[in-house]
Amino acid sequence: MKIAIIGGTGLIGIALSKELKNRGDEILLISRDSHSAKSKNKFAVKYFKWDYKTHQHLTVQINNYDAVINLTGEPITGKRWNNSYMDELRNSRIEITKYVAEAICNCSEKPKVFISSSATGFYGNVKNEILNENSNSGNDFLAKLCVDWENASEKVATENIRLVHIRTGVVLTKEGGALKKMLLPYRLFLGGPLGNGNQWFPWIHIQDEVGAIIFAIANDKIKGPINLTAPIPVKMKDFSKFLGKVLNRPSFFNVPKLALRMVVGKVADVLVSSQRVLPQKLLDSGYKFKFVEVEDALKDLLK
Repeated sequence: MKIAIIGGTGLIGIALSKELKNRGDEILLISRDSHSAKSKNKFAVKYFKWDYKTHQHLTVQINNYDAVINLTGEPITGKRWNNSYMDELRNSRIEITKYVAEAICNCSEKPKVFISSSATGFYGNVKNEILNENSNSGNDFLAKLCVDWENASEKVATENIRLVHIRTGVVLTKEGGALKKMLLPYRLFLGGPLGNGNQWFPWIHIQDEVGAIIFAIANDKIKGPINLTAPIPVKMKDFSKFLGKVLNRPSFFNVPKLALRMVVGKVADVLVSSQRVLPQKLLDSGYKFKFVEVEDALKDLLK
């Protein structure tokens, strides 16, 4: 297949590109800096520099491609949240997704599927309620961002293009992301859960994140939102316990929400929010997870 990936220089994009190349797909990597993209992600056949405002140029590039995957967006926990960075979080998702959707609709030979990123933050802070793809959205900043993010791509559905929103949880990978940030306190014997530890933690192994995206590309019946989380979510205190067990370190130094707020600002609310998310559509469609238990996932990544 011919697959275009936009924003493919992050952890998910690189891992996905590698797997697609291994199975023989032709990858076009679209980025604001094609030279930097090529140094970070060496698995594409072609690289295209796009300034994210001239969708006509993008249309020429993705015309006659089988699938377009949109992974753009500034990291949620990349910086301390202030009004400027919160605007950046929105613009790097919503505005760019609108441009991509417009470019797709203008193609004479349109892609068969558009897979666009979202997040489990869509559901807000929901404590113990079991969440699937039909659950309501939340009311906090991240939830509203995700709603607008998904709505930004809806235009392609009117062109009879299959649209999939991947609501990704916390992706576990040894290459970086949340897991890497958690390791240092444990290695200093200071590890423990964030907040009170009772919040649900919607995790997924990087292999299943990639596997589920490829599964969605191939499965014509998958449309709309799909949760990219493991089938067995755990509470933060249990995740921390398993992480300590795998690292052979204690796990009892709770980091109170107030302390988190002093360090990282408003994003602390996201770090201690609770989302008991199930990947119901993936399970119903027959996707077989490689990692169901979080302890097995941590052993695979850290042993």
